[in-house]
Amino acid sequence: MSKDMATTTTFNSLTSIFFLTLIIIIIKGSCDCSLNNINIGTSRSGREIGGQPEWNVSVINNCSCQQSEIKLSCKGFQSSESIDPSILSMEGDSCLLISGNPMKGFDTVNFSYAWDPPFLMFPSSSVIGPCT
Repeated sequence: MSKDMATTTTFNSLTSIFFLTLIIIIIKGSCDCSLNNINIGTSRSGREIGGQPEWNVSVINNCSCQQSEIKLSCKGFQSSESIDPSILSMEGDSCLLISGNPMKGFDTVNFSYAWDPPFLMFPSSSVIGPCT
């Protein structure tokens, strides 16, 4: 093999490795997540607490990226059942989920409250990233 052929082959190999590495970084480092990936489901538990029906709430991060500082709209939220403030704490018309800590991709946070009628909660803000 000539010196020019060896140089060309080496250059082509290094170029291929560079582009493959770049593609891996782009794919791994990018995510198409948004606040819409936070889903909230509410179902009745069948129990009553303080004369009020109990509701089980599941907050799901349906994205590969973690989301932190997750705030839910919860204007007028009340509960006759105490809720662990490290899971859900009220801040005005918003509720902070898990003290603002990151919720990993595809994780779920559950809590229960008791009130009638049930409250319509939806995500109002979050900080997205990093992605896995």
